[in-house]
Amino acid sequence: MYPTLTHLIEDLTGLHVPLPIQTFGFMMALSFIAAAMTLRSELRRKHQLGLIPLTTRTVVTGEPASIIELLISLVAGFVVGYKLVDLVFHYPQFSENPQAYLLSLQGSIPAGILGGVAAAGWKYYEKKKAQLPEPKSERVTVAPEDLVWDITVVAAAAGLVGAKVFDSLENFDMLLQDPIGSLFSFSGLTFYGGLIFGSAAVIWYTSRYGIKPVVMCDATAPGLMLAYGVGRIGCQLAGDGDWGIVNLHPKPSVVPEWLWASTYPHNVIGEGAPIPDCVGRFCYALPQPVYPTPLYEVIMALAIFTFLWAIRKRIATPGMLFSIYLLLNGVERFLIERIRVNVQYHWFGFAFTQAQLISSLLVVTGLVGIVLLRRRPDLFNGTPSTRPS
Repeated sequence: MYPTLTHLIEDLTGLHVPLPIQTFGFMMALSFIAAAMTLRSELRRKHQLGLIPLTTRTVVTGEPASIIELLISLVAGFVVGYKLVDLVFHYPQFSENPQAYLLSLQGSIPAGILGGVAAAGWKYYEKKKAQLPEPKSERVTVAPEDLVWDITVVAAAAGLVGAKVFDSLENFDMLLQDPIGSLFSFSGLTFYGGLIFGSAAVIWYTSRYGIKPVVMCDATAPGLMLAYGVGRIGCQLAGDGDWGIVNLHPKPSVVPEWLWASTYPHNVIGEGAPIPDCVGRFCYALPQPVYPTPLYEVIMALAIFTFLWAIRKRIATPGMLFSIYLLLNGVERFLIERIRVNVQYHWFGFAFTQAQLISSLLVVTGLVGIVLLRRRPDLFNGTPSTRPS
């Protein structure tokens, strides 16, 4: 496995380049970029179809720097200066364990003070240079695709919170044992928690710009599946614990070893037995091979994305594409949970995981949506709102 980009580059090229970037976090960032690209395309297309209106927002120019702006700049500058200067002199320590370093109190107070004063001073100077005798307000037109960056930030922030909340509920004992490590670790992110929190936040944000929730859901459906597939690549590369159950079955000759079973050596969570003669943080491998379920999900997610992207222009009924997404997403996750390691709950003699429960609800919701929309294609039709922000 490749816990960081350093490990990946070294394996591919033989060069040791100390980069403090975890492969899981890197692929997560790529997943958001991939989703943003598909969303931009879909928002532009739906605007051209008349499903999303142009809106306006008020922009005020010529105001002096406010106390809040100066305080934010001061704090941000202090944090950057406090950590950055110390980081330069302790880069090997930082590259070895970025999270531990960033969450520690280690830093340079003089550099922090200097950075804070410099940032606040620069903010004051920039605002003073653009200040007008009378601040000017004007309305500017906002195209739907111009919102993509803001939507991505909102989805990322809310999604990460939701993923951690659901993971903490699923692994409450680990949260109690190590609250800081559990909450700030890049591993242990529950997809459905991120989907629920992120979707709610995006719908709230985009409704302010006159984008109907059902239209937004259709626009995001393909990108959500693409992002999921890209993110699962990170799970596989890092070995973050999203693997399957033990697989000791004989390997079919037509299936490559890496696709059949893996012991996830050098996994990022330190699971398994120590690897002989290995030095460093990531020196563990599972005692028995398991199904590489992240790889299976990558394949299925990319296949579903390709299907959704291919049919999106043929579906004119609002809500239908998202209903199909819910159905396929639920089926995919429900099936993979049968061979995936996860916390199980027991209720009236039935054993199930959190993901199986949620995926079952998604399947039912998707099916109900498809049936209702086939009977009433105009269920979500109507004149889009043009209410400005």
